[in-house]
Amino acid sequence: MGILERRDTGAVARLKMNAPERLNALSDEMLTALQVEFDTLCEDQTIRAVVLSGEGKAFCAGHDLKQMTAGRQSEDGGKAYFQDLFARCARMMLSIQSLPQPVIAQVHGIATAAGCQLVATCDLAVAAEGTRFGVNGVNIGLFCSTPMVALSRNIPRKKAFEMLTTGDFISAERATELGLVNRVVPEMLLEHESQALAEKLADKLGSAVKIGKQAFYQQLDMPIEKAYDYAGEVMAQNMLHRDTEEGISAFIEKRPPNWQQ
Repeated sequence: MGILERRDTGAVARLKMNAPERLNALSDEMLTALQVEFDTLCEDQTIRAVVLSGEGKAFCAGHDLKQMTAGRQSEDGGKAYFQDLFARCARMMLSIQSLPQPVIAQVHGIATAAGCQLVATCDLAVAAEGTRFGVNGVNIGLFCSTPMVALSRNIPRKKAFEMLTTGDFISAERATELGLVNRVVPEMLLEHESQALAEKLADKLGSAVKIGKQAFYQQLDMPIEKAYDYAGEVMAQNMLHRDTEEGISAFIEKRPPNWQQ
């Protein structure tokens, strides 16, 4: 089995990071595998939702510190390697939000540093009871600056700064309160609940979800007037779609829609 496994169930693609002995760290190999799969999914019109999980006792423990230590052995002390590493990681994270499909993080055990960043980057997250979240790099002298980008866009800034500067973990329940996680479920129900959520999303009109996901992220950092102008144009374009017209007609006529996409 490879470092990243994919299993499709209907219109849902399930990706599982499969490096349990390294706590599914975002090694060079894992980053490459994730990037390849996300690039493939971007063009896959048969898939309407994606679930990302981890094998073993943890979802993801962040970057591979052993590889990072080895990367320091170059003549420049690792500068070029580190710049490339974080650029590749950022590209992978951005690919998640660029996908037309919603991506659900199915989280258990721990999600630390870039692993917590991965949860924050996914569109939705379902966590098992007992899961812990942290951006703990400060504890070893490495401030989690890149995880900070996603985290600070998920939770209130003072809470994000507290996590980043103390290196403390928060519980799954606290992560839900802060907005990092959508729901917490018993671990035995984790896969079932994430699959049920994915299937609910996959049942929606794919073109509408694609339009909406793109618009959601585009408008977030706009001034409110520009956000309304932009969102209004997006909705106008959405209304012109054949399947949207069919969906509205079906609702009025109290029948299931006959969508083509």
